[in-house]
Amino acid sequence: MQSMLTEKLWAYIVHNNPDLMFSLQEDHSVTRYLEEKVSTVMPMVAQLIDEGKPPYIIEELCLNAMTEELKPSRYQYIRSVIEEEFNADYERMKENGTLTYEVVNLIEACKGIFNDFDFNSENESNRHLRYAIIGQVHDYLA
Repeated sequence: MQSMLTEKLWAYIVHNNPDLMFSLQEDHSVTRYLEEKVSTVMPMVAQLIDEGKPPYIIEELCLNAMTEELKPSRYQYIRSVIEEEFNADYERMKENGTLTYEVVNLIEACKGIFNDFDFNSENESNRHLRYAIIGQVHDYLA
């Protein structure tokens, strides 16, 4: 179960938080980070096994617990803004293989905006946040 959770957590990070992935790789701390995260949910695993929960439910509940602080994904948010509002740029970056790199750069460029709005699940649909991000993306792409 531990290795399965580690694999699922890493896949989640790669897909939703490549900025974290790059940071962990740069610091050579991928293994430590994954081990720490998985170890925090192992008591939950034991409890759910004792309750007779099926493995797929255990994996889902544990993955949700391990990724709670990573949600909502700034990467996915910015990526969707680019795709919806700057589609030609989105397609160009996707075709030339720079989309992930550019979105990670934009996460840093938009860091102040995300912090000012205290970006979280409750306010990710805030239109003022979206307009501020669109403005920053526009400036970045110009």
